[in-house]
Amino acid sequence: MRNSPEDPPPVVDPMVDFESAFDDTPFRLSDYRVEDLVTLIIFWALILVVFAQFFSRYILGDSIGWTEEIARYLLIGVGFLGSVLAARNGSHIMVEFFYHYMPGWQARLMEGLVNIVSLIFYIAMAWITFQLASRTNSLMVSIDLPKSIIYFTVCAAFVLMAMRTVQRLYLKYRASPHDV
Repeated sequence: MRNSPEDPPPVVDPMVDFESAFDDTPFRLSDYRVEDLVTLIIFWALILVVFAQFFSRYILGDSIGWTEEIARYLLIGVGFLGSVLAARNGSHIMVEFFYHYMPGWQARLMEGLVNIVSLIFYIAMAWITFQLASRTNSLMVSIDLPKSIIYFTVCAAFVLMAMRTVQRLYLKYRASPHDV
C-alpha cells in the first residue's frame, strides 16, 4: 500500500522499533575528541581492575586489597569525563516535554536559559571542586596517592563541560542565529 501525499509520515517508536535505534551510521574518527579517548582508557582500566578483583577473590581465594578503592575512583572518572561527551552533544538529561508544546520562540528561549543555567552550574562546580582539591591533603587508603587527584579530575571534567557547552552554543548560533 502506497502512502498518499496527505498521509502523515509513519511514527517510529524507539521503544518498539529497535532497528531504528541501531542504524548503520558510518564510523568517523572526527566525531571523537581527546576526552573521549581518555574516558575510554579509564573505562578499560576499570574493566581490568574489576576483573583482577573478581579473579583474585573467586578464583585465587584471596582478593587484591587496592582493587576495590581504585575501581571506585576509576568509575568516578568515567562518569564525570563521560558527562563531557553529553555536554558536547547536548544530550544531558532534560525534560523535553515542554519544548514540544511551546511556540518556536518560547522553546528556543527556554533552551537558551537551560544552557545558560547549565553553564553557570558547570563553572560553579569547577570552582568548588578546585577549592576542595586544593585543600585535600589526605592519601588514598590502599595506595599512597593523594585523594586530590580525584577532585582535580572532577574539576577538569566540569571545566571541559563548560567549554564544550560554549563551543556547542557558538557552533549552533553561527549555523543559525535564530535557533539560540
